[in-house]
Amino acid sequence: MSGSPPALAVEGIGKRFSGVTALDDVSLEFRSGEVLALMGENGAGKSTLLRVLSGDQGPDDGRLLLDGTEVTFDTPRAAMAAGVRVIYQEPEIIPHVSVAENVFVGELPAKARVFNRRTLMKATHDALVEYGFEGVLNPATLGAALSAAQRQLVEILRVLTAATPPRVIAFDEPTSSLSEHEVEALFRLIGRLRDSGVAVVYVSHRMKEIFQLADRVAVLRDGKLVGVQQVAETDEPGLVRMMIGRDLSALERRTTQDTGEVVLKLADVTTDDVTGISLQVRAGEVVCLAGLVGAGRSELARAIVGDLPIRSGTVELDGKRLRAHNPGDAVKAGIGFAPEERKTDALLMQRSVRDNISISVLDRLRRFRVVKRAKERALVEEYVRELRVRTPSMEQEVRKLSGGNQQKAVLARWLARRPKLLILDEPTRGVDVGAKAEIYRIIDGLAAEGIALLVISSDLPEVLTLADRILVMRAGRLAGELGREEATEEAVLTLAIPETEPAVEEAQEIGA
Repeated sequence: MSGSPPALAVEGIGKRFSGVTALDDVSLEFRSGEVLALMGENGAGKSTLLRVLSGDQGPDDGRLLLDGTEVTFDTPRAAMAAGVRVIYQEPEIIPHVSVAENVFVGELPAKARVFNRRTLMKATHDALVEYGFEGVLNPATLGAALSAAQRQLVEILRVLTAATPPRVIAFDEPTSSLSEHEVEALFRLIGRLRDSGVAVVYVSHRMKEIFQLADRVAVLRDGKLVGVQQVAETDEPGLVRMMIGRDLSALERRTTQDTGEVVLKLADVTTDDVTGISLQVRAGEVVCLAGLVGAGRSELARAIVGDLPIRSGTVELDGKRLRAHNPGDAVKAGIGFAPEERKTDALLMQRSVRDNISISVLDRLRRFRVVKRAKERALVEEYVRELRVRTPSMEQEVRKLSGGNQQKAVLARWLARRPKLLILDEPTRGVDVGAKAEIYRIIDGLAAEGIALLVISSDLPEVLTLADRILVMRAGRLAGELGREEATEEAVLTLAIPETEPAVEEAQEIGA
């Protein structure tokens, strides 16, 4: 209603960490019945602002107002009680309990203190049906068995089924792991929430989503609010200029380079997840694995590096049979692997940036089992500078970096190792447009140096930008191969979508 205060507002919010300013005098309104997009490069302050809204971190300056009344969220529970919830990109899931228990954790139905499993399963099934995710999740599945997309859907259901109805919901890169059908269901859900009067905050780097969903867009840069605009009154180049302070030329396809000998060769590889996979990657070549979420791309990568068992078939590296029983064997053979789940599978979250980058080359930095610290610092400084990792120092705990800078730290680890083959699983997931362009240039440079690259990506424009060849997977098998000249979004989608499903003509991204 006109003249009424916003559902939630922040005024003059400031936040500092170890002398580094993360938020500087940020004032912003979150209005009922509206979708506000929050954009900015990695390290711009978006994640810090969400943590302030959720009660996870208190501001050093400024205040929060709920319906015009000043409030203090000392803990996440206080924010939840007020109806303010944040759905993070990588939610915490309890691995050894079911989806149903994860959804209703803290609010499990009980009778006379006796756990009622049947009621719990029915409530979870009903929620899945109501919110359009039936068939995507099984209420009885254990948390440890969930994919990244499924874990995110569990977190969304937690919020929607909470005892306190949500008044403000913030989504942090919610489509980064979702399939096309799941994205459509999520967008319908966000529309329902907006129509019901919920204030929705939507954090994303994907321009198409912003223009499809948002009413207003707010841009942060270096911890400051650059501006707020009506989405209908701006365009993509204008938002990019606000985000990075300059124009960003359109990303063009990589220049084709002469490739060398075959580095990676798979012959009829079969695992519990994929069947009969045969492929080659040459020195200086970028081969992209495309496909829908669940097609088996990540599982194939993990099998190559010895993280999942191969039931039959062979893997060769530089013409020699590779028998990697664990990822350590693959590293010794000359393979680098940056997995999709960087926080759980790649990074040592409690350790420093220095430790996370140098860990892959400690064998080269030691003398008589003692690490040469000066040499280690020089190496880490080189890659922090080259990849523009935003950190106050090399000793900063990596968990305190933004998602994009964490991804750069993972990439720096393998750049330092200089592998023969580098496998990148969703290398720009959750990365802003500026950092994405930097990563593309790094990949191009690695190919120019003769490194073979196998890139898994669910971002179709990214696949078309990077790939010399595109291999499309469907239901655990290779569905086809496309050269760069014949590759289009429609051609990739035609191979990726099961024949029983209609083609999605307007899809711009396979897994987004």
